[in-house]
Amino acid sequence: MKKIIKTLGLSSVLSISACSVLETANQASEESFYGTLSPMASNAVYFLMTDRFVNGDPTNDYIDQGGEFPTYRNELKGPDGKSAFVGYMGGDFKGILDNADYIADMGFGAIWLTPIVDQPDQAFSGGEKIEFGGAFKDGGKTGYHGYWGSNFFKVDEHLPSEDLTFADLTEKLREEHNLKTVLDIVLNHGSPAFTMPKQQPKFGQVFDEDDELIADHQNLSPEQLDKSNPLHAFFNTKKDIMQLSDFDENSPAMDYLTEAYLHWIDQGADAFRIDTIKHMPHTAWKTFTDNIREDHPDFFMFAESYSFDANFIAEHTKPENGGVSVLDFPGREAMLKVFENANSDFELLNSYLYLEDSPYQNSYELMTFYDNHDMSRMDASEAGFIDAHNWLFTSRGIPVVYYGSEVGFMAGTSEHQGNRNYFGQGNVYKAVTHPIFENLKRVANIRKKLVALQKGLQVNVKLKGNEATFYRVYEHEGVYQTALILLNKSGKDAEMKVDKWLSSGEWSEQISGEKLRVNTTDTLKTVVPAHGLKIYVLNEKNNNEALALLLSSRM
Repeated sequence: MKKIIKTLGLSSVLSISACSVLETANQASEESFYGTLSPMASNAVYFLMTDRFVNGDPTNDYIDQGGEFPTYRNELKGPDGKSAFVGYMGGDFKGILDNADYIADMGFGAIWLTPIVDQPDQAFSGGEKIEFGGAFKDGGKTGYHGYWGSNFFKVDEHLPSEDLTFADLTEKLREEHNLKTVLDIVLNHGSPAFTMPKQQPKFGQVFDEDDELIADHQNLSPEQLDKSNPLHAFFNTKKDIMQLSDFDENSPAMDYLTEAYLHWIDQGADAFRIDTIKHMPHTAWKTFTDNIREDHPDFFMFAESYSFDANFIAEHTKPENGGVSVLDFPGREAMLKVFENANSDFELLNSYLYLEDSPYQNSYELMTFYDNHDMSRMDASEAGFIDAHNWLFTSRGIPVVYYGSEVGFMAGTSEHQGNRNYFGQGNVYKAVTHPIFENLKRVANIRKKLVALQKGLQVNVKLKGNEATFYRVYEHEGVYQTALILLNKSGKDAEMKVDKWLSSGEWSEQISGEKLRVNTTDTLKTVVPAHGLKIYVLNEKNNNEALALLLSSRM
């Protein structure tokens, strides 16, 4: 009897083991559906200009710096009491850390900081003098923005505090607030370098890790530089962007910059945003990215190629050209057409999505945005911002929101009209009751918890008039999640219905908590509030054959 029982027990074990092996094999052979598997796609990004966010430590303001070329505030006065600033305003690392919970609670998983490297200590005396509302002039401006590097191994003195280095900041953001740090980097250029009435310290100069001078433009125009002079070797001998010192990609500058940015990764940078990528050849970026990935294979990088031509900016995403993501400028152009205009048509957004036949290496890894520091802020109503965020956080791509847009801060203004004005702790405190903030927080936190919205394939059902309906589908390694998104950008509640590609099962609406049991022949009907959204989620494998075929073709 014991022998029979043992045999039966062994048979049961063998049977269970065989089922387990079969189940594992079936899972391994299942087709996956996803837009991207990049870990970075889990994180929406809050982009802030460090100097213009919050002043957490007044002891690093250096209000008397610059002598005859002062660096503090430097106001540009405009009409009707308006003003913009081209000097330092006091924002720093402590201001970021003090408000890390504000950013994380809003639904973001990463903070993009403007460059942190050391800048000249005076306002620039050369070039043409900048005025309120002006552009492409650097006279009278300072390096508050961080893009005028002079020592790429050294943090600018306006940013850290005695007890808060960059390494401290990145560690605390990561460990205490679950926030990654995206560091803005520049390889194309340093500080303004020529046209000064007389040479100013640090302008057109580059210093090494030991603060030794290794390159100097010597206030000479590019065509006057002598490549046989070691101090001139870093620079190109032709003019590029205004009076900026333009780095030669075939010079020792590239080794210097690569070592500098590897250093900042060691200090805790989790990703890079690359400035002015189109101003250097693809070969240079291929070399740079290869060198970064040799030590950090999965390091995420995205770039600014200021162009609204998708085919042009897509070239940067190809592996042979460096394989970095890019900011989705064509997407920005389409979003403004839709969300600045209450009478617009959602159909206009189809133009940039490239869900099929994409010129990009992967359109799901693009950084999607509607404005930033280099262009006018979106000129939309409160409802327009709410509608824009509902779309931005549910459609394909990795969302980026510029500081202050959570309250429509300085809407419609360009760089020297207030686009980069100081936000401040007072605005942070007031933001949490603002309608734009409240709606952004809601949709951003839904994205934060749904892998389908972060990484799923997008399948559009309808983008027309004031209504948008689409799926995001993620099925990979035993994780099954489909989100059905319904957006209404009209000023009235809208009855919306979906029967196309609808799988049977229990769908849960993410805002109301409503649960719907759907059968294969059902039509999902619901009322979507004015300037609102509904997101229904199915946490099981899709069983709609037509949808499965479509998803398979998209993969």
